[in-house]
Amino acid sequence: MKSLIKIILTGVVLGGALSIGRAATAEVGQAAPDFTLTDINGTKHSLSEFKGRTVVLEWVNPECPFVMKHYDKSGNIPKLQKAATADGVVWLAINSAAAGKEGDYAPAQVKDWQKRMSSAATAYFRDQDGRVGQLYDARTTPHLYVIDGGGTLVYAGGIDSIRSSKVDDIAKATNYVAAALADLKAGRPIQTKSSPPYGCSVKY
Repeated sequence: MKSLIKIILTGVVLGGALSIGRAATAEVGQAAPDFTLTDINGTKHSLSEFKGRTVVLEWVNPECPFVMKHYDKSGNIPKLQKAATADGVVWLAINSAAAGKEGDYAPAQVKDWQKRMSSAATAYFRDQDGRVGQLYDARTTPHLYVIDGGGTLVYAGGIDSIRSSKVDDIAKATNYVAAALADLKAGRPIQTKSSPPYGCSVKY
């Protein structure tokens, strides 16, 4: 009997822990979970400090072919970063690769890569323990999230509608991130709130 009670109590505890984990995970339509990370310049930033401004979170891996498609092969993401930040959007690039995994660049390497790619991200973070990536259930690079000025997650998913690594597909695709930003700027409801992310798996 004592063993049965112990098993039941253990199940309740584990179930509660899982529920807490789910509640803390990012969900479209809900408040975006806060986090704090140190950028490659050594400055700490919290998501909450940008309250009142639109924020884009971009999961990135410089060595991923899908990331290359949108960076050095087309300039697609840097162009979007420039347009967004010119409108006052905060663009946070996050690399959740574990130490020593593919794309886990040291700060100097990141800065060199960003310069070559003409990146206009507001800040770049290394999330080597994967804490923030798991909080947002970031699965691929790229994987993008849009958070409105009130702190609500309004979009999560792929950058566009064509799941391929071909540069030629960019012009034919619907850019969901650009569309969400345009909807927010115009005060319209977000037409596409989520989509399946595509790209390389995040190297946790």
